[in-house]
Parts: sequence; structure tokens; C-alpha cells
Amino acid sequence: MNNQSEWSLDQNKKTKKEKKKNLKEYNQKPTPAYIGASWVALLIGISSYCIGLWNVEMELNEKGYYFTVLLFALFSVISVQKSVRDRLEGIKVTEIYYSISWFTTIASIILLVVGLWNANLLLSEKGFYAMSFSLSIYAAISVQKNTRDLEYINKREEKEDRE
Repeated sequence: MNNQSEWSLDQNKKTKKEKKKNLKEYNQKPTPAYIGASWVALLIGISSYCIGLWNVEMELNEKGYYFTVLLFALFSVISVQKSVRDRLEGIKVTEIYYSISWFTTIASIILLVVGLWNANLLLSEKGFYAMSFSLSIYAAISVQKNTRDLEYINKREEKEDRE
């Protein structure tokens, strides 16, 4: 009888460990509210930045510079997020791609800071561009993360259904 109770305790511990493991894997699933908020933040950040560029009185080449810096930053932060996530999932990412992703992210932020520092804009306008830029890159990371989380979870569920 003693052996049977020890066996059931061991089984109970194993079951709890398995449940905890499964909970860790499925805790990554973003809620629909968070997904929606991420997309709204991305749209607000990009739209406000672009509307600000459209309305500001500056040369067209300056507007092009700031728009290009935004696009460069968005691509860079998505590349960093993808590289980090690939590494976590065990997908091989070359060190050069990982390093370049980080370098371009930092470079895009520096390019915006230098551009705003030297721009003939009011301090409030500079702050507006910095904040909408920050919102855009944060939201781009969140949208990319949500996309990867959902893809990972859907693949995992399909695999479990087949088994």
C-alpha cells in the first residue's frame, strides 16, 4: 500500500510538472485586446508622424529624410525582434545578421536624434516627432511579436491535434 501511494504521488508530481510546462508554452498567447492595441498604436504612431511631416514647413528633402529614417527604423526593429525570436525558438540566425539588425536599429535612432537636434523646429515639434517615432517602433515590435506568438501557438496546436 505504501508503494502505491508513493507511485501516485510521483505521478501527481509528473502531471503537475507537465501542466506547468504546458502553461509556460501557452502563456505566450496574446489577447485579442493586446493585438488590437498594438495595431492601433502602430497606426497612430505612423499616421501622426506622417501627418506631422505633411504639415510641417520644411524642404521636401528634409521631409524625405525623416520619412526614410522612420521606414529604416521600422524595418530594423522588426529584424531585431525576428532575430531574437528565431534564436529563442532554436532557428539558426547568423551572427552577422543579428549584429547588423542591432546596428541598424541603433543607427536609425541616432539618425533621428541628430536630424532633430539640427532641425529648425520648435522644441514641441521635435518632441512630437520623437514620441511618434518611439511609439511606432515600439508598436512595430509588439505587432511582430504578436504575429510570431500566434504562428507558434497555431503550429503547436496543429501538431498536438495530429498526435
